[in-house]
Amino acid sequence: MPNTLIRAFYLTAGLLCVLLGLIGVVLPLLPTTPFLLVAAFCFSRSSEKWHQYLLNHRLFGQLIRDWEAYGVIPFRVKLFSTTVMLVMISYPMLFLDFHPGLKALAAGTVIFALWYIWSRPSDRPVIDSESS
Repeated sequence: MPNTLIRAFYLTAGLLCVLLGLIGVVLPLLPTTPFLLVAAFCFSRSSEKWHQYLLNHRLFGQLIRDWEAYGVIPFRVKLFSTTVMLVMISYPMLFLDFHPGLKALAAGTVIFALWYIWSRPSDRPVIDSESS
């Protein structure tokens, strides 16, 4: 019984993430890719059918496969993510008056997210076929 509940939770979370990812396709400030990566993670634990659908998707499949296999975040995605994060945090930090501790927390969160994104590889590893 608990295993069924866990699978149901992951399936529901995966479907919710797909929905948010689809909304992100039309809303420029809502990111699509992170939601689809989380959805793939959830489906890998709940529904092989949905997981395979995402892995074989025409637009996002390669990105998800590269993430799952190698932890790759493409360079263009890193640039876009960095730009969006910096733009989104700049206005509140510069023009809104709120507690300095909250500003520090927001800045720290963005710095951590940027560190994580830029610490991931940008390309799949090259496999030397002559050495095998």
